[in-house]
Amino acid sequence: MKSMICELNLCKVHLVQGLASMIIIVFFVYSTYGTLGPVNESGIQDSSFSKGNYTVKSRKLLDLSDEDNGDDDDGYMNRFGSVCSKDNILVFQGQTTPLPNGIPTYTVDIQNACTSGSCSISNIHLSCGWFSSARLVNPNVFRRIGYDDCLVNDGKPMNPGDCISFQYANTFKYPLSVSSVACT
Repeated sequence: MKSMICELNLCKVHLVQGLASMIIIVFFVYSTYGTLGPVNESGIQDSSFSKGNYTVKSRKLLDLSDEDNGDDDDGYMNRFGSVCSKDNILVFQGQTTPLPNGIPTYTVDIQNACTSGSCSISNIHLSCGWFSSARLVNPNVFRRIGYDDCLVNDGKPMNPGDCISFQYANTFKYPLSVSSVACT
């Protein structure tokens, strides 16, 4: 009987050791590789890596916010053409390190991707809903002038290859897409 009790206690010890080992392995893998965020509708996946007392967000790709991604009705993607149009303005958006109070922040890059040297684009307006930010955004770079109407670069021209960046902070990401431009 005493031998049987020892065997049961030994089994319990081995079970606890095995369970503890599994927990340590899971914790090690989690702390080493972090968590993978969900894949969004465009197939882009964010990675979070925990380093000590802070978290570093790394972006695999920036999210192309334009709904139609430059597709014409025939399905041909002509975003980088030499003809001046609103399709030459690319809007990228990705999540960055949150503010100290935990509010998520996002970096927005707006680029004139025209390949011709003669397509400066001005008066760039984006559809932006009720855009607002907990972090101040320079109004000469980006500002909401009405519901679903935001002005880029104070209406000034962007030459081919020019890129404007800004960061905003809000509890959610605003969908931003080009609504109108003026070719100069």
